[in-house]
Amino acid sequence: MRCSHCQLEYEPSALFTRYNEAGEELHFCCNGCESVYFLLQDSHLSSFYDKLTQPLSPPQQKQKNDLMRFDTEAFAQKYIHTFIKNNVELSEVHLIISGIHCAACIWLNEKMLLNTEGIESVAINYTNNKVTIIWDRNKLALSEIIALIQSIGYDAYVYDSRIQESADKAQMKEYYIRVIVALFCTMNIMWVAIAQYSGYFLGIQEDAKDILNLASFILCTPALFYSGWVFYRSSYYGLKNGFIGMDLLVAVGSTLTYGYSIYAALTRSGETYFESVSMIITFVLIGKFLEVRARKNAGDSLDKLNHLLPTSVIICEDSGATREVTPEEVQVGDRILVRAGEKIAVDGVLYSQNALFDTKAISGESLPLECKEGDEVLSGYVNLNHQIFYTASKAFSQSLMSHIIALVSSSLNHRPQIQNLANSLSQYFSRVILSIALLCFLGWYFIGDVGNEKALMIAISVIIIACPCALALATPIASVVGIGESYKHNVLFREARFLESLAKAKLVVFDKTGTLTLGEPKVQKCHLNGAYDKMLLLEFVRLSKHPVAEGITHFLESTQDCKAYNHFILKNFTQFDAQGISADLQDSQNPQERIKILGGNLDFLSANGLKIPFLSLGGGMVFGFGIQRENECTLYEVFELYDEPKPYAKELIQSLQKMGIESVLLSGDREQSVKEISSKCGITQAFYALSPLQKAQWIESYKNKHPQDVLVMVGDGINDAPALSKSDIAISMGAGSDIAILSSDVVILDDKLTTLHNAFAIAHKTYNTIKQNILLSIGYNALSVPIATAGLVIPLFAALSMSLSSLIVVLNSMRLRYFKGAEHNKNKHKNG
Repeated sequence: MRCSHCQLEYEPSALFTRYNEAGEELHFCCNGCESVYFLLQDSHLSSFYDKLTQPLSPPQQKQKNDLMRFDTEAFAQKYIHTFIKNNVELSEVHLIISGIHCAACIWLNEKMLLNTEGIESVAINYTNNKVTIIWDRNKLALSEIIALIQSIGYDAYVYDSRIQESADKAQMKEYYIRVIVALFCTMNIMWVAIAQYSGYFLGIQEDAKDILNLASFILCTPALFYSGWVFYRSSYYGLKNGFIGMDLLVAVGSTLTYGYSIYAALTRSGETYFESVSMIITFVLIGKFLEVRARKNAGDSLDKLNHLLPTSVIICEDSGATREVTPEEVQVGDRILVRAGEKIAVDGVLYSQNALFDTKAISGESLPLECKEGDEVLSGYVNLNHQIFYTASKAFSQSLMSHIIALVSSSLNHRPQIQNLANSLSQYFSRVILSIALLCFLGWYFIGDVGNEKALMIAISVIIIACPCALALATPIASVVGIGESYKHNVLFREARFLESLAKAKLVVFDKTGTLTLGEPKVQKCHLNGAYDKMLLLEFVRLSKHPVAEGITHFLESTQDCKAYNHFILKNFTQFDAQGISADLQDSQNPQERIKILGGNLDFLSANGLKIPFLSLGGGMVFGFGIQRENECTLYEVFELYDEPKPYAKELIQSLQKMGIESVLLSGDREQSVKEISSKCGITQAFYALSPLQKAQWIESYKNKHPQDVLVMVGDGINDAPALSKSDIAISMGAGSDIAILSSDVVILDDKLTTLHNAFAIAHKTYNTIKQNILLSIGYNALSVPIATAGLVIPLFAALSMSLSSLIVVLNSMRLRYFKGAEHNKNKHKNG
């Protein structure tokens, strides 16, 4: 008798009876199965049992205390990502659900979770049972979600890269053992085949032939059903989900050959092909093994990111004692000890007098970075010289390297559009091939009159030679390698699909200051030179982080009369994007007097009541300084600053033109300055005096006129946020800024234009490789299927040919690993 829920067989005495609302008699093995059964009935999910394909394990009752660790703050910091959507704070976690056997199990878990209040979305990956859950932690605790999964007979544990690495090793070990068994069987069956072929040409007695057939059958069976089990398993689950793929073609082709060979051996009516079955499975399995290994090798550079941070941190107490904690337990304000050779785990501020860091993991810079007390230090830096102390300024989950790891880890979750096309073609193609094989068999048998053996072998050759595994591999392998290579060249793609989008770009819009230029404007000329306290201006511009204000700061600090510091009381400091800055000055001698100090471009000063005299200005940026009192407004000085284009700026614009990409410059600076920089860089379209909102409006207007064009915006990720949000792809010249990483689709970590060129080059190279792979796989099938249909290929060579086509696609994708960046080509050109 079976349990009504788990469907396992029990003695009648081991089951207890219950009745449903319709009065039907039900039998349960335990209280867990009973509670799950009625839970499904109450949730209107009884159709689960119609989808079930095999018995379940009875639910295991677990202690509530075992789940409390999922609700701890340390767990949340390490594994839970929090974000705001529609003014609601949501959380995201990745789990592995164990106990899943089939599509019905996935369907049940998704339905039960989605029917729970507080859960926004659930996505289960069928291949590895990884589930991504987005929910509201204010409504539902993670422990309650785990308990719900356990209540329906499954279990869940957190997805961790180190755990996944062990799973990958187990998968490789499984394939390795299956390949060894297949090779052993195939190598021995070939000795038998030599004797069979000799007997075929020289003659052989029936008894001897039967013995050789029996030996071939014994050796072929484990090769097919153990080594080839991966194809049967994949085919079964594919059919359950309505998918016909290459594994089904291998399974059908080899099983038909195996079945016919048994028939031929028992009836003595023809030749057997056990050696062909064994070799088909061996060749295809080796190809699949190499494919899995290539995928793993391609993703190694991504997986290594998880090991870039230490697993423990030493915190120094005020008493002088030290304690070792995990990075997730570090609190803002903790003082951390880092010994020579160790990595920084969380972002902070240097407490020691000086330090020397290796920053290659973040910026790719080969030269060490020297920092002084009070400087910012970022996670991922390596301490080179002596032990240092620094104060944590962020939590582990908010630190730069954590953002980078999260971004790269999730980059492959969103597939390029061309991959969806390839997968769709692969599925339809498999159905077409099965139809062609059937027609081929019927045609050769009835019209060609070659007999059932020859007709069947031709049909099997068509099935095997046309397996669309190369087509299925065309995109994912190239995407993984492209993402890995981009990180090696200091480019971060938020999603793999942006590789395709960037390759299709038609227009690139550049910000000027800090993007195409060095972002370090220097004072070259001064106008008016009115009498005022230079220390007031110095303290005023110190309040702003804008490059122009910093240029004024450096200029004033370098003069002789600005060594000492006076302390002015400045209040209500305000920065106006692309215009200027202002603050209120409190006069200690006359506190009641309202004094406003202003700095910025001449239009901004004029709009605030300052009279602007005629000035002979050049092509630099302009910063004027004035004071607005109740009865008078006085402009005291005007500074003219010049900012040079970054190295490789002109070469970048020229290389984009060669790719068929136009360049446009949008800037908030005045006309003369913008035209001068655009002329030096070779940009023909330049727009000036634009506010951040006007830049966004320009991009929106262009997209309305050219909806088919892919528009890319390159900025600093902070001031250009509105324009970046309107573009199809937002690229930030990050320079290690975590704000840039959070706001952009692509991040240039080292702030170099050569790296920006590499981003476009890698995107084009990856997209071209994907198209090459698709053309190779389609071209291979276009040539091979007609040859097989004509009866010119035996199943053995069909299997070898199909495996070679997959390996060619993999090897073509691996060529991306030999990408040479713009810096390499630049140095080669200089040396040449």
